[in-house]
Amino acid sequence: MAKWFAQFNTPGGQFDLQALLAQVQRAMSAMSGRTDASGIDWAQTTSAARHVVASLGPDPSPTSSEQREVAEAARLSTLWLDQHVAFDQLTRPPAAWSRAEWVEQTTKSWRTVAEPIATRIADALANSFGQQFEGAEGAHPELAQFSAMFAPMLRASAGSMYAMQLAKAIGKIASEIVSGSEIGLQLLPQPQVVLLPANLAKFGQGLGIAEGDVRLYLTVREEARQRLFAQAGWLGSHVLSLLEQYAREIIIDVGAMTSALDVDDISQLTPERLGQLSEQLQGKLFSPTQTPQQVEILGRLETLLALVEGWVDEVTGNTVAAWMPHAAAPLAEAVRRRRATDNPTQEMFSTLVGLDIRPRRVRDAANLWAILTRHRGVSGRDAVWSHPDLMPTAEDLDDPLRLVGDGGDEAEADDMDRALAQLLEQAEQERRDDTGQG
Repeated sequence: MAKWFAQFNTPGGQFDLQALLAQVQRAMSAMSGRTDASGIDWAQTTSAARHVVASLGPDPSPTSSEQREVAEAARLSTLWLDQHVAFDQLTRPPAAWSRAEWVEQTTKSWRTVAEPIATRIADALANSFGQQFEGAEGAHPELAQFSAMFAPMLRASAGSMYAMQLAKAIGKIASEIVSGSEIGLQLLPQPQVVLLPANLAKFGQGLGIAEGDVRLYLTVREEARQRLFAQAGWLGSHVLSLLEQYAREIIIDVGAMTSALDVDDISQLTPERLGQLSEQLQGKLFSPTQTPQQVEILGRLETLLALVEGWVDEVTGNTVAAWMPHAAAPLAEAVRRRRATDNPTQEMFSTLVGLDIRPRRVRDAANLWAILTRHRGVSGRDAVWSHPDLMPTAEDLDDPLRLVGDGGDEAEADDMDRALAQLLEQAEQERRDDTGQG
């Protein structure tokens, strides 16, 4: 910062304030149009994500035939799932989307997830430069007032750099996911079965299973997940709340950012230059150090995401085994391999907040839901989702039998059992009241 100030000193020892203001004005002109408080130009971010999609291969709009195939798969999926879940059918019709359409349809949800994080990054950069203004060696004390003037521009710069990384991640995810909410977040505007035919074909390559069976299996997974989101109204917002809490504790690697922003002329911070800086900062925005609060939030987030996907695994496994026993095991194994190797969920969380979500916990969660299915039935298992306070914990994932007592014997019911019994009793009473049985 002192070096930057020095360029405005004239040979006579005077500070050229007009030259400094001219640079700032040019820089702020380059940032014009970014009125979002987070510093993100969302129209540009969405366009950039679509550009990434286009660069990764053809993205044709689904044909009428593909739309009919998805509708037929959803019709069968609905009939099959009715026997294996306690949640109501979806009301919106199924759809086949292109990758670009998925990007457009999920933009609003990405804003909800990303803006708190972008704001945190922008605040860290602006505060860091403000401190440099105040403490720069050889700088005139009155120049400290310029820190407030620079803050909007720096926030826009930080938001722009983060948005470019986010756009690249969204575009890449759109080119990989097979269904609307495969990454575990409810990003769709409303609960709905959505498949991406272009990506579905890639998923089925080399499996030796008919394309129709692959489509049906993935439809069952997506409909199960969407029924869960629709029934457990608290779930989607709760995941986003945990992400926001984690973001508030994020430690930004300001040293990496300020090093990348080492420019002689601050008006050089054009969108093109910010794109180059974003590439330099790929994977370097977040400090690897986590606060104790982040560690605790990460544990809760991992557990909740594992419970969602583990439930989907359990429900899908039971459903498909009953109707497509020849394909159930190999398709389940394909999903597990995808989760462990080419995992779009992991890529999303890594880019978004620097998180490393462990897929092994999904298998633990699937085992837990399987035990609850055997001991409590479908209704008792799914009643757990009625309130966040009833959800199993990380300790329950480690030892699922603790939820049902020792080996399922008639041990004294624990707190969760009593709460579930009360919920089921209330539900049955409400049903009787609605039917006039008293």
